[in-house]
Amino acid sequence: MSLRINDTAPDFTAETTQGPITFHEWIGDNYAVLFSHPKDFTPVCTTELGAAATLEQQFANRGVKIIGLSVDKVDDHSKWAQDIKDVSGAEVNFPVIADHDLKVVKLYDMLPAEAGDTCEGRTPANNAPVRTVFVIGPDKKIKLTLAYPMTTGRNFDEILRVVDSIQLTAKHPVATPANWKQGEDVIIAGSVSNDDAAVKFPGYTTVKPYLRTTQQPQ
Repeated sequence: MSLRINDTAPDFTAETTQGPITFHEWIGDNYAVLFSHPKDFTPVCTTELGAAATLEQQFANRGVKIIGLSVDKVDDHSKWAQDIKDVSGAEVNFPVIADHDLKVVKLYDMLPAEAGDTCEGRTPANNAPVRTVFVIGPDKKIKLTLAYPMTTGRNFDEILRVVDSIQLTAKHPVATPANWKQGEDVIIAGSVSNDDAAVKFPGYTTVKPYLRTTQQPQ
């Protein structure tokens, strides 16, 4: 079954580089970013895990926990971590799920049920769809999904930007326009009447009757 925004992220138990976890329990009251990889010791994924490690504190500052997943075993993940540090200069301090039995990737619809039940003999090409990012809220609902081809490295600055938007719009009745960044003007939600907007967002700008902008609320 395909997973959509606002669906509950499936819960699971798994082995990770930091020991066994139950996913929902691990998330707790935080936001979480789960990002998957088709195989260990692959070039693009090595750079991505390094980028995530470099930005981990920025995610943590926003109350976001990071967790990776790769279709391989814990021992392979642990060996791969040294390569990631060599390439990026950053330690991988967040857990990486060992999905050697393909349980999680099938649960999250990244591979079909008939894909088998072991990572043995599988190549990155076999696992090509295992390139998805999920942002999950404290309510355990999926807030965002992004799927990348194997030849395109993920933009973790963009994932941070989306987290900023998700958290802002969960707190205030606003939306963020294309290419928005922290501190820039936002859009007043259509659910807010003009009278209410004048109270909540004094001095707002009407660009079109359906498009009203205001300074980013704090």
